[in-house]
Amino acid sequence: MSWNWQIIWESLPALLNASLVTIGLVVISGLLGLVLAVPLALARLSKRPYVAALPFVYMFFFRGTPLLVQIFLIYYGIGPFIPDSMKQGWLWDEVLAKPYFWAIVAFTLNTAAYTAEIIRGAVKAIPKGENEAADALGMSYRQKLRRIILPRAFGIMLPAYSNEVIFMLKGSALASTISIMDLTGQAKTLIAKNYATLEMYFAAGVLYLILASVFIAIFRVIERRANRHLFSVPVSTTEVTA
Repeated sequence: MSWNWQIIWESLPALLNASLVTIGLVVISGLLGLVLAVPLALARLSKRPYVAALPFVYMFFFRGTPLLVQIFLIYYGIGPFIPDSMKQGWLWDEVLAKPYFWAIVAFTLNTAAYTAEIIRGAVKAIPKGENEAADALGMSYRQKLRRIILPRAFGIMLPAYSNEVIFMLKGSALASTISIMDLTGQAKTLIAKNYATLEMYFAAGVLYLILASVFIAIFRVIERRANRHLFSVPVSTTEVTA
């Protein structure tokens, strides 16, 4: 069996277009998941058991079950419960009837559980002295949250959160199981036409590597800016007096 570079080159435009679908899935789900994860993490940190119980159950379920099972449960399981009155009009035709929407829902709920745990760990990693200093200044909980807890937790969580985004990028390949033409789905479609299995999966794998490298580079820039106080070099007194 000979390796066919020509067929990879010819299939590249279709794979690149499918990469945009993959990027959209990861970015939209990541942003929505991050927004959902913040209140989940704060509730999980509550000292009141009845407040912390619900996010614990949520996080336990979505971290303890496979993403593929979650996609199937959401895509095939919610549909029968949608009232017939909603299965018409723009909302149904453009949103609820689209597999892309349910993939976003599944990925958002999944990544929110992992991100909430990352945020919880980052908040607990904040030195106690910083909270004590805020208390000494008379800050309320909301002020501490806005000025100290969330900004510091954001800088601490970035390395772990960047790994979560990469995991989500790789997990987005499962969207093809519900007929979404993402990078993996497009590769499968091309294989059905040209039978070049190895070439198509090789090309898709290279594109996944490129996307992962771009996400890693972006997070390194964000991490350096968020934690720039850790990289700054203090000016010595001798240099100032000189």
